[in-house]
Formats: sequence, structure tokens, C-alpha cells
Amino acid sequence: MELRPLPTCLTAMAIAALGLAIASPSFAADVSAGKALYEAKCGGCHSVDANRVGPLHRGVVGRKVASVPDYDYSPALKGVTGTWNAERLDTWLQNPQAVAPGTKMYFSVDDPADRAAIIGYLVSVSAPVKR
Repeated sequence: MELRPLPTCLTAMAIAALGLAIASPSFAADVSAGKALYEAKCGGCHSVDANRVGPLHRGVVGRKVASVPDYDYSPALKGVTGTWNAERLDTWLQNPQAVAPGTKMYFSVDDPADRAAIIGYLVSVSAPVKR
């Protein structure tokens, strides 16, 4: 199954909107809420910095699907092409089995606000480190 990329203009607008959001004072609070939700809902299987039951998530936004070194992906997820972005993560978190039937992940996040917060946190741990 192919995950299709967003048109270039939409991707550029999303990146610009993210830059504005990160600059806002409320973004830090949103990231904190997303981190707490990530730890509560995802932390049983995932870590930001280490492969566990699921692959590590640092850098997931912008990374090719099923491309973390040293992680044994299911054949179902290996068959998905494309790159993880906020929209794809939202679809994935709603129902991973609908995206890649037979994938190892069965857990879903039903609440759109929770998904958005978790994705916001994942964006924050995917951004290049400023030096």
C-alpha cells in the first residue's frame, strides 16, 4: 500500500504553520500534554530513543516508513511506502490495521485531540537540533 505525499505547496504551508506554532508560548504546553499522552498511551511499546516492542520515534516525522535500523518490521508495514508526516501519523493512529493489515500494531488512539497532541510531541522530537 502506498502512502501518497502531500502536494509540495501543502507541505510548505504545513511546515510554515508548524514554525509559527513552535514560536507560540502555548506550544510548550501542548508539547508537554502530548509527551504525557505519548508516555501513557504509547510508552508501553515505544520509546523516543530506543527500539522496544515498536520502533523508536525520535525523528519519525520526515522519516521513510519502516526504515529504523535494527528494527524487525512486519511484512505488512514493509510493504507501505512513503514518509511519515502529521497527516499519515493521524491516519495510522486512528487504525493501524486499516493502513497495513497484519502489522504488529493493533492499538489505536480514538480521540482526535489526543492524536493531535501526540503527533505534536512527535514533531517536537523530530525537529533538527539547533546548535
